Amino acid sequence: MVRPIKPRRVIFSPNVIYFKPRAVPLSLLKEVDLTVDELEALRLCDLEELNQIKAAKKMGISQSTLARILTSVHKKVAEALIKGKAIKIRTTMKQ
Repeated sequence: MVRPIKPRRVIFSPNVIYFKPRAVPLSLLKEVDLTVDELEALRLCDLEELNQIKAAKKMGISQSTLARILTSVHKKVAEALIKGKAIKIRTTMKQ
């Protein structure tokens, strides 16, 4: 049995749900999905420059969970940039 995901506090709500390479139709691109909690972790740590402990407290999760989220989101963003994929921000969580 899989352990249920602990609810995560997300303050930020994105206005845009897609980023893609210029001059390439979205229909021709592969996508990388980002969740809103991944985007929030990225915002808090990389944009707001909070350390992982403070960012984790703001999100209501442990520092180790935040570190796993950051590792995942950094890999996804790097993949999209290097391989020319679109980034889709999922505003709902998978069940």
